[in-house]
Amino acid sequence: MLALGVLAQAAGTLLVSTPAYLIPLLHIDRGVPLPQAGLLASAPTFGMVLTLVGWGALADRYGERWVIAAGLALAAVFALVAVPVSGTVGLGLLLLLGGAASASTNAASGRVVVGWFPRSRRGLAMGIRQMSQPLGVAVAAVAVPPLAHRFGPGGPLLLAGVVLVVLAVLCAFGIANPPRVAARAVTDAPTNPYRASGFLWRIHLVSALLVVPQFTLSIFGLVWLITQLHWSATAAGVVIGLSQFIGAIGRIVIGSWSDRVGSRVRVLHWVSASGVVVMLALGAVGAVHWSAAAAVVLIIATTVSVADNGLSFTSVAEAAGPAWSGKALGMQNTGQFLAASVVGPGIGALITAVGYPVAFALVAIAPLVSFPLIPHRDRHWS
Repeated sequence: MLALGVLAQAAGTLLVSTPAYLIPLLHIDRGVPLPQAGLLASAPTFGMVLTLVGWGALADRYGERWVIAAGLALAAVFALVAVPVSGTVGLGLLLLLGGAASASTNAASGRVVVGWFPRSRRGLAMGIRQMSQPLGVAVAAVAVPPLAHRFGPGGPLLLAGVVLVVLAVLCAFGIANPPRVAARAVTDAPTNPYRASGFLWRIHLVSALLVVPQFTLSIFGLVWLITQLHWSATAAGVVIGLSQFIGAIGRIVIGSWSDRVGSRVRVLHWVSASGVVVMLALGAVGAVHWSAAAAVVLIIATTVSVADNGLSFTSVAEAAGPAWSGKALGMQNTGQFLAASVVGPGIGALITAVGYPVAFALVAIAPLVSFPLIPHRDRHWS
């Protein structure tokens, strides 16, 4: 179940991440302004914002298996339809719809992990599950630039469509819904965990802030290496792919660490503080055009920027309880992707105005603001 959950969301992430790695083709080769290219890159995440809570509610009501499989199948259809499309408006619309469909995996695969693993191992299990996003981004970073250079935007979209078809079939036959909690146990839980305390709202807000550096690096890291530090597209793609792979391993380590410490929010405090340091460091090495150091710091910054996701996801699922976890995880991702959908055009405009180093340093404000908002104690239903 864990392996299929990882692969399913990685496939969805491949589609969602593909337009970010089309920016060099669109911006450098075709002259599309950076804010407009960033808006196209944010189209799938905006689509996810529209459907995450709905997919989570369906998973709460009908189970995870068919929600995941149906979402992947729909995303595959939109990706394959987009292959021959050349106009940015039509492409953006199809990417938005593809992102909306792929959102099914976010809430539903999280429910699979929470349902099949006890609390003492959920941090590690969710850390493994959260590998899916950086792994999907890593595949996109390595595969999209050369495919786009040779075949145009249709090449990477065809790859994403085929991968989504394969995973839709595997999940339809391979995923088993976790055992449902007894009805009495569910009714003993708070009817609405959002009314019981402000814990879930605070985690949602913290996660939305911490997603700003994550998506800044995933959207603009590649084009920064190419346009400012004069890396080749292939070499830059390898660096971004490596950073995402190391980030995926980092999520496992952080998740396991939270199991050992016995607290998600305590480790989340450490990750938030580290995010401030690494974004300031990235701005500093960018300001002096230190190419080799920039690659190293970019890898470290990317690893830190993705480390919080598993912690916050596990905290939300544990606090919400089985009757609300799908909806709560949908809310969690809605906040994250709403913030992420603003990162493309917003940070793109900021970079255009002040340059990459200053923009990277200013992004450090997001984890700085998040630090005092993190709750001091965990809440968990079971």
